[in-house]
Amino acid sequence: MSVFLIAGFVILLGSLGLWRGIDIRADRAERARLLAYQPNAPALFDPAMVTDLPDPARRYFTFSIAAGTPLNTVADLAMTGQFSLGTKDAPAYMAMAATQTLAAPHGFVWRMSASNGLMRVSGSDSGKWTRFWLMGLAPVARTGGTRDHARAAFGRFAAEAVFWTPAAFLPGPGIAWTAVDASTARVTISNGERVQEVDLTVDAQGRPVTIYFQRWTNANADKVYRLQPFGGYLSKYRTFAGFTVPTYVEAGNQFRTDAYFPFFIADVSDVQFPAAG
Repeated sequence: MSVFLIAGFVILLGSLGLWRGIDIRADRAERARLLAYQPNAPALFDPAMVTDLPDPARRYFTFSIAAGTPLNTVADLAMTGQFSLGTKDAPAYMAMAATQTLAAPHGFVWRMSASNGLMRVSGSDSGKWTRFWLMGLAPVARTGGTRDHARAAFGRFAAEAVFWTPAAFLPGPGIAWTAVDASTARVTISNGERVQEVDLTVDAQGRPVTIYFQRWTNANADKVYRLQPFGGYLSKYRTFAGFTVPTYVEAGNQFRTDAYFPFFIADVSDVQFPAAG
C-alpha cells in the first residue's frame, strides 16, 4: 500500500471522527437547550388541578403525580431494551442502551447505541435530525431539517412525554383534554403550527396501559409521508421524585392492526428531573 493511500485513509478516518464529534456536540447542545425549559420554581401538585378533567385523565394524573410533587416538566431518562431496523417477518432485534431528554412541547433528544453480533449502530434522534452511524465510522440514516421530519418527530415525543413527563400535560396553554370513552382520554398538544392528538388508555387505578395516535410518517412500502396508526403497551410502574410512570414500553407502527410491529422495546432504569442549566 502506497504512502498516498495510507495518508488518504488516515485523513478519511480523521474527517469521519471530526464529523462524529460534531454530532455529539450537537446532542449535548440540544440537551442543554431543552433543560432551560425546566421550571426554576415549580408549583406543587394539588389534585384539585385536575378536578374538571375527563375522568380517565383525572385518574391518570392522580395516579401519576403524588400530592405535593414539584411539577417539573423536563426529564432525563435512561433505558435499555431492543430496537429493530428490520421488519415484522424479520425483526433482527438489536440490544439497545439509550438516554433521552424530554421537554414537551419544545423537543427531545434520544441518544442510542445498539448491537447485534458484530453489527453496531449508534447516534441520535431529535426534533431536528435523525443521525446514526454504523460501527461508529460510516454515517447512515441522516435526515432532518424538513417540515415532514419535524412533524413526525413532534408526534413521537408528544406521545412519549404524555406518560413519562405527566406534569407537562396538566391543564394549561396548548393542552386540551377530552373524553373518548370511560377508560380513554385524548390530549391535544399544540406548539405553534404543530398539533398532535394522543389517546391515553388507563385502567381502573389510573395506570396508563396503552398509547395511540395517528403519526405522520414515511414508514411504509411507498416511503411516502402520511398519517398512520402508531402506539404501544405500557407497564411496570415505578416512582421517581413523586412521579409514577411506566418503565416498560413496547411500541411500533400500525398499532391495533394485523400489521403491528413493535420495533421499539424499552426498559427504563432511571428518570431524573434535572434543574435548568
